[in-house]
Amino acid sequence: MSKAKSICDRVYAVGGSGLSAPEDAYVYVIDAGSELVMIDAGVGYGKKRIEENIRSMGWQPAQIWHIVATHCHIDHIGGLYAWKEQYGPKIIAHEMDRAGIEGENDLLTAASMYGVSYKPVKVDLLLRGEEESLLLGDLDFHFLHTPGHTPGSISVYIDTKDGRVLFGQDIHGPFSDSWNSDLGEWRQSMKKLLDLKADVLCEGHAGVYRGEKVGEYIRGYLKRYEA
Repeated sequence: MSKAKSICDRVYAVGGSGLSAPEDAYVYVIDAGSELVMIDAGVGYGKKRIEENIRSMGWQPAQIWHIVATHCHIDHIGGLYAWKEQYGPKIIAHEMDRAGIEGENDLLTAASMYGVSYKPVKVDLLLRGEEESLLLGDLDFHFLHTPGHTPGSISVYIDTKDGRVLFGQDIHGPFSDSWNSDLGEWRQSMKKLLDLKADVLCEGHAGVYRGEKVGEYIRGYLKRYEA
């Protein structure tokens, strides 16, 4: 049975390749003291495995009070409905991806690429600014609007004993007119992430990078998609 992987202080991987369903983007859980915060929810197939992984750390899935939807693609949000129905966590997302998450425009979810029927869910906390912060549990969560992959893509960072941890989902793309990608905006977003000088990067599909490799990873994709 797969188990959660400790990434650094307070941060664990509980879903994704080798942890839940192969279709899942990486799902991360943050120990915020009085609650757990989850970054994305996978496509939905791996929910039971994610729950088992959370329990393997001595927690219960019901301790997840907030789920951050980093953007509206099915491999990140397909599991939101089941989590919301069973445990009632509040969903956090950017208003520019709300139409996909809440079911107004299924094309934005890219669900057809996975052969999945998406069950929409209401966003409880809509982010609207370029940068917003919320105190969840005993941690300050910083939400950066980083459009490009999708119009409402967000990146999240927290500061821990092990330094600054950045959840930069899908830095690598891909990009498509069907979900309104914008490479020019993406380049500006990547520069924002570089300016954070994060110590740990938790990416949506590529896994975890540390130290100098964080900047190297982001700059590598900037070079790949040069104007």
